Amino acid sequence: MNYLKRYRWFFLALAGVAALTLVNRELGIKALSTTAYSFREMILIIPPIFVLLGLLDIWVPKETMIRFMGEGSGIKGTLLAIFIGSAAAGPLYGAFPIAAVFMKKGVSFLNVLVFIGAWSTTKIPMFLFEMGALGAKFAVTRLLVDLPGIILIAWIIKLMTSKEEERKIYEKAEHFEN
Repeated sequence: MNYLKRYRWFFLALAGVAALTLVNRELGIKALSTTAYSFREMILIIPPIFVLLGLLDIWVPKETMIRFMGEGSGIKGTLLAIFIGSAAAGPLYGAFPIAAVFMKKGVSFLNVLVFIGAWSTTKIPMFLFEMGALGAKFAVTRLLVDLPGIILIAWIIKLMTSKEEERKIYEKAEHFEN
């Protein structure tokens, strides 16, 4: 019974796709195809991310992360969070396990938020593609608008998050198994 409760949303979605397939076979098959594509993409991306997480967890001491990206790191920590997020590869869901390890290593909440924002918005490969496809003026303008926007949004979220909420988030990160 615990198994059914744990995976109830999966089984509900499966039943929904089955019902959709009965009503509209073509649309149901398209939904299954899209799901299979997404699953295949996740299977190819998640394992390397977890290998990198394990290496980060073992090779980089907590004291180093605190010094470079912790509460007292200032602009240096924010710039490092932007660089790491921008250099990352893969979809946004890959950023969250890394953010959890960052939290376990003592990275400030602001820098974790900046890292997630940079991962989602300022990836270097995306910037290079924009340079070629849309022109340098567009790519640079977008980057110059996005960078302060990421920092501003992270700062606002940090201000709106109580110390108690932040503590709970860090506690959840402590229990994250990579």
